[in-house]
Amino acid sequence: MAELTAAGEQGLVEALRRGDEAAFASLVEELTPSMLRVARLYVASRAVAEEVVQEAWVGVLRGIDRFEARSSLKTWIFRILTNTAKTRGAREGRSVPFSSLGGDEPDGPAVDPDRFLGADSRFPGHWAAPPRPWEGGERLVAQETLELIELEIAKLPPMQAVVITMRDVEGFDSDEVCNALDISETNQRVLLHRARSKVRRALEEYMG
Repeated sequence: MAELTAAGEQGLVEALRRGDEAAFASLVEELTPSMLRVARLYVASRAVAEEVVQEAWVGVLRGIDRFEARSSLKTWIFRILTNTAKTRGAREGRSVPFSSLGGDEPDGPAVDPDRFLGADSRFPGHWAAPPRPWEGGERLVAQETLELIELEIAKLPPMQAVVITMRDVEGFDSDEVCNALDISETNQRVLLHRARSKVRRALEEYMG
């Protein structure tokens, strides 16, 4: 969604409150693809994700008169979306565990410990095998690479997948993600770091 000035966003909010169908249709067209990607991380199928998005838009229409601009309109909409998706996911038995909000997850450290020097080395804790710069920009943006990234994100624990999708795919900043997901900056940072590390590791293996 294009960045809006405060005046421009206020004008959009007022148009929605007036029942301006063109303004609402434009907003739906702009945000629905992103909303589907996020909703899909909470529920078991695209069909259910589409229902979640539709329900979220109904929530937007019902709640627009109560929007107080404490966050951006986009962030407010995505908070409605994620709350709706969480409720639907829980109903389907695909709830996001509370443990996934923090850093103590059962899937191990974000980066393989073998990539750091041991205590008996001259520089313990430093990189033994540092991340390599990627070469060949054409290859990095190739369709198969983008598909790999999408597959790797889908393998992540739910909250890691949601955070990296919102930050690195949809372009939210950290404050927007924290507000939309109702998590602390610390949790957001840990989740994003772990998610990026795992996706980068898969890309490094793919790039050879």
